Amino acid sequence: MHGSLKPQPYGAIVLFIFLLMTALIMAGVSACSAFAATLQPMGAVPVPEQNPQTEEKVALGKQLFFDRRLSGDGTTSCATCHNPEQAFADGLDISLSYPTTKNWRNSPTLLNVAFQKSLFHDGRAKSLEEQALFPMMSAFEMNKNLDYLEEQIRVVPEYVAAFRSAFGGEPTRERMAMAIAAFERTLLSANVPLDRFLRGDEKALSEDARKGLEIFKGKGRCADCHYGVSLADDTFYALAVPENPVIMNDSSVTATMRFVAKVSHYNEYRNLSEDPGRYLITRNERDWKAFRTPTLREVSKTGPYMHNGIFATLEDVIDFFDRGGGKGNAVLKPLGLTAEEKKYLRTFLVEALSGEEQVFHYPVIP
Repeated sequence: MHGSLKPQPYGAIVLFIFLLMTALIMAGVSACSAFAATLQPMGAVPVPEQNPQTEEKVALGKQLFFDRRLSGDGTTSCATCHNPEQAFADGLDISLSYPTTKNWRNSPTLLNVAFQKSLFHDGRAKSLEEQALFPMMSAFEMNKNLDYLEEQIRVVPEYVAAFRSAFGGEPTRERMAMAIAAFERTLLSANVPLDRFLRGDEKALSEDARKGLEIFKGKGRCADCHYGVSLADDTFYALAVPENPVIMNDSSVTATMRFVAKVSHYNEYRNLSEDPGRYLITRNERDWKAFRTPTLREVSKTGPYMHNGIFATLEDVIDFFDRGGGKGNAVLKPLGLTAEEKKYLRTFLVEALSGEEQVFHYPVIP
């Protein structure tokens, strides 16, 4: 009988929680998502102690972000793949590349990137400072020798003065990365309806968007992985996203994929015919074809979607998740959404998560 139950010892409760979380993790579900965290409005931008924000540093980073000197042949800059006119993405299924080469993954938006705890689709970088140098060095992105870049920047008087003002010293690759990271932390959505709604303004969302929010948190199970400020759980999942046939049938893309696997010390790189995802970083079998949960902020402006741009529209993405993901994945289950529920969910994603259009002022490059 219920009346005969006695309070359980504290140790037994702790053991129960531990076993529950372990079982969830073994089942391929993150412990965080099991306790469906809440959505949070945007707050103060997190800034690392070793790279405090200053106006001088941000202004310098903005110049470097748009400077084509950072590429091997002087034709591309960071902004080539992260265009302010396209929500700091590029609108392509696969990112643009260095001439004569091909990239192999989609360009994620940099809007609100300051709130993300891992960078790139495979999470190989843990900070914006670490991330900034990867594309510069990449043979299929900007293809730049950093030793040479340092000397190029050091012979530009305006840059020398700017580095002294921002850092108290001469240009170095590390300071370039810090300046670019500081600029990227200023790329924020403005006046987002969901943020206003979460702060108490019930009129910020239409009735259809509020219905979509309930589906997002409930039947759609979106909030299991998309929560917090960035609407992402900083975790990696193997959802069996279909390969993009146009990309995978391109020998130049195959060469890039195998090159990345080779420099990642994957012994079977010569036989690789699909994107291994985070596995190249961790060598954990569970991470084979696993990719980072993307932010959903500004999602209506950042298609096509997934790491390989396989889905052109939000309707495609919603249908994918409604089906329970790709064949054989162990993470998702079919949702059984009706056509009306899908419509409400899309309305929420478009209306609630899109900030106001902002006028971007381009820098003068010395």
